Amino acid sequence: MTARSIALFVLAAVLEIGGAWLVWQAMREGRAWWFAAIGVVALGLYGFVAAFQPDAAFGRVLAAYGGVFVAGSLAWGVVLDGYRPDRFDLLGAAICLVGVGVIMYAPR
Repeated sequence: MTARSIALFVLAAVLEIGGAWLVWQAMREGRAWWFAAIGVVALGLYGFVAAFQPDAAFGRVLAAYGGVFVAGSLAWGVVLDGYRPDRFDLLGAAICLVGVGVIMYAPR
C-alpha cells in the first residue's frame, strides 16, 4: 500500500507541476496557446489522481502532497529548466520529504 501511495504522489506531482509548467510556458515564454490548454487538462487530472490515495483524510493527503510538490518542483526545474538548487534548496526539500513520511506513513 505504501508503494501505491508513493506512485500516486509521483504521478500527482508530474501532472500538477507539468500542468503549471505548460501554462507558464504559454503565458510567460510565448509558447503556443495549446501548451496552456494541455496544462489545464493536466491540472484537472491531478485532482483525480490525488483522490485515489489509500488514506481517506483529505487534509492529510494534501498536506503530505505539499512536501512532494516542493521536492518535485525543484527536480522539475533541474531537468527541464536547467535550475541548479543550492544546499538550502536541497535541505528544504529533504525536510519536506521527511515530513511526508511522518504525515502519511507513521504508524497510527
